Amino acid sequence: MTPAPFHAEIADAPPPERVVWAQADDDTRIRLALWPAGPRGMVAIFPGRTEVIEKYGRIVTDLAGRGYGAAVIDWRGQGLSDRLRDTPLLGDVPDFADFQRDVAVFRQFLDLHAPDAQRFVLAHSMGGCIALRALVNGFPARAVSFSAPMWGLPLSNTLRWMIAVSRPTLGLTKLVLREVPGAGIEFRLWENSFDNNDLTSDRATYEWMQRQVQAHPELRLGAPSLRWLMAALAETTALAGSPSPAMAAYCGLGTRERVVSDDAIHARMATWPQGQLDMFDGALHELMMERPAARGRFLDQTCATFDAAQP
Repeated sequence: MTPAPFHAEIADAPPPERVVWAQADDDTRIRLALWPAGPRGMVAIFPGRTEVIEKYGRIVTDLAGRGYGAAVIDWRGQGLSDRLRDTPLLGDVPDFADFQRDVAVFRQFLDLHAPDAQRFVLAHSMGGCIALRALVNGFPARAVSFSAPMWGLPLSNTLRWMIAVSRPTLGLTKLVLREVPGAGIEFRLWENSFDNNDLTSDRATYEWMQRQVQAHPELRLGAPSLRWLMAALAETTALAGSPSPAMAAYCGLGTRERVVSDDAIHARMATWPQGQLDMFDGALHELMMERPAARGRFLDQTCATFDAAQP
């Protein structure tokens, strides 16, 4: 693992203890950052699609104030980790199993630099899908907190039918590397207006998120590819048949959620033996980037869940 860059001026966080490049087993280069473990343990943050390490700077600071250290990863295809060379703004992965290669790197990183810390998982959106698979596969954690996890997608029946019918032939063409049908400006955070966003009802935070990717265009990511969409549908369908891990789980969901399937979240949390689903009235997709009252409540409940799982 070799040192990697970190844009401290946009992160609103203390300097990380270390920021490194690491190689996955398929030679994909992954960026990771770690802040010192706190007296209550270490939180492994699984970001959502398009998100970057710097975006979680404020969350890292909040967690530190509650006694927790944190580590964050840039998934392949986003942030400063390796992505498509010819179309770097296209969000793409051929198979969600590839993200588990990144999880293996993340686990090795935590095992090396925080081996004795109690470990917890905090996951948002696509990161919630990746985290659930990782936990099912044995990723070690005492408890998990999810923010609007992507356990399903709110697609129209027509689009689902089109994908199902086209799947056998799409893979044989370059059409799989086109943007999902209907992708518009809402996938371009750096120029999408606050009034058109589905992420947060907090204007100040939305504009801060925009400034991050306006200042560093290399952090931008646009719409996902058709291949990403097919891979996401395959993974969420497979996960729906998997039992929930035997650990405490807290899940926050806004009542104005429009990015992921709220039905899938309700279904999973209703059957999670140690699970709690918490609804946030008026909140959009990103609870950790929401208005202060919602953001604070989500983090308070997250850390209360972690505190209760201490040995």
